[in-house]
Amino acid sequence: MRIKKLLFILIIFTFHFSIAQVENVPQNNRVYSFLKEMKVKNIVPYISEDVPNLSRFEVRALLGTVRKKSAQLSRTELDLLHWFEIEYTDSLLDETTTRLFTPGKSFGSTLSEVGSDKVKYLYAYQEENANFYAEGFGHFYHGQQLKHKVTNANLYDTGFRLRGTVFKHLGYLFSFIKGGVSGNKDLAEIIEPRLLTNFKWIEAGENIGNYGFSNAYIKYHTEPVEGMNLSVQLGREPLTIGYGYGSKLVLSGDNPVLDFLQFNFDYGIVHYTSIHASTVGLFAPERDDRYTKFWAFNTLRITLPGLFDIGIGEAIVYSGRGIEIAYLSPVGFYKFTEMSLQDRDNGILFLDIQTSFISNLELQGTFFLDENILFNLGDFDNFTNKTAYQLGAFWYEAFTINNLSWILEYTKIRPYVYSHANIKNTYTAWGTNLGHRIGPNSDEIFTRFAYNVNSWIGASLEYRHQRSGKNIYDDDGNLIKNVGGDIFVSHESRLSDTAIFLDGIRINVDEVQVGLRIEPVRDFVFDIIYNYSIQNNLSEGYKKDFSYGLIKFSFEY
Repeated sequence: MRIKKLLFILIIFTFHFSIAQVENVPQNNRVYSFLKEMKVKNIVPYISEDVPNLSRFEVRALLGTVRKKSAQLSRTELDLLHWFEIEYTDSLLDETTTRLFTPGKSFGSTLSEVGSDKVKYLYAYQEENANFYAEGFGHFYHGQQLKHKVTNANLYDTGFRLRGTVFKHLGYLFSFIKGGVSGNKDLAEIIEPRLLTNFKWIEAGENIGNYGFSNAYIKYHTEPVEGMNLSVQLGREPLTIGYGYGSKLVLSGDNPVLDFLQFNFDYGIVHYTSIHASTVGLFAPERDDRYTKFWAFNTLRITLPGLFDIGIGEAIVYSGRGIEIAYLSPVGFYKFTEMSLQDRDNGILFLDIQTSFISNLELQGTFFLDENILFNLGDFDNFTNKTAYQLGAFWYEAFTINNLSWILEYTKIRPYVYSHANIKNTYTAWGTNLGHRIGPNSDEIFTRFAYNVNSWIGASLEYRHQRSGKNIYDDDGNLIKNVGGDIFVSHESRLSDTAIFLDGIRINVDEVQVGLRIEPVRDFVFDIIYNYSIQNNLSEGYKKDFSYGLIKFSFEY
């Protein structure tokens, strides 16, 4: 027990004086969920949630803020805090880390620590002005479809990650993963939707279904004066933009990885982000039919501590030419700029707000306008009223139960939102919606319960009720009535200037998902999921249900 206490003191000391790591924490790391809970609990005053790719040193600083208020934490929260503090010390203490390839140690002795709770690296190197970390990782999925028919799919992949910081200001990361699939390909695409945006998978040019993903970037950070943070990042990694619990209206993260140049400025209550990204359109068998498209984004957020955060942002999707310098500038108003460029592009504007004045309860909302900025908003059924909104609440320690969170959210997206007269300028990448997953002419009620049983077991229960109105086609696939329900069909083929919400073929979907996450040993994670959905076609009078179970094993070393 004495050794454990001494080790804990050593970790905390190192936590405050360890090397600043500029490279980002991957968005799927569960430290983000923990920090979100601490933010709702008013332990942490602010996190960059609308653009959540945080550097490791930023996460470490936030954990330090939580540590100062540890008296307000539950036993499980304290255990989680301790767990993350060890991970983000970025130290090579023998007591908390292990390297598979360690100078002066035999391979057998380091291999024996695979099953320990130490932070694991393949190799790591540190000095004052440079450090380097090499990590291996992989996944195995086994999915079993239970209804409408019984079938299965297996996915297996492995890869590596190289990251570090040089000169105390320049972070870098390179990661690559390669995998294969056996079994039912349709089920594989359901349990891993990223396959639908992977070239090797869609091309299907080899005798076994396979896929690969790669991320790489450099990020420069500086602090010209105390409390002022400037950073510039170039490369690719998963991004999400804006607020949203179930999915986001602006950039949901369900889309493929974008290549981007990002500028961040934070000082006091002001937070500003500018991103210019590139991606591709729908997959085309002929190379000459493939094209590049661009996505530009600016947002300004003001934080009023203890009250709320309020933000305004804009985005543009354009194609058919190289980089537009007018959109590359981090200042300016895109809609006016687009008009000066002869109105060829797809522009959006959004406003959002998130509260922090009630401990354990957060309210947030987003209002999204597509193209026709403040024009005909009074005529709610006009086709030009391409708007969406989202309202949500996050209740932590719900019903006075420690470590329990409850989310409730409503999203409404009117007809033709995300679409454009030029199909190449739709709000998509690889044919996948950049915004909310339900798409236009739809709405959704989403709720989620999540409970941290302890520091290594988490359980969740989700329910979604979705309504949508689909375009009407004849038996030969010819469009009969365009109701604004297809992101790739613009308003130009409409029969009327009126666009009634949920017009067309009415489809309701109810979906329930139960999840269990178990991490018995650090970096060895089991996810167990059961999903059941029922689709009710109200217009044509039939129902069909679907269910599957999934076991996913993930590891890092």
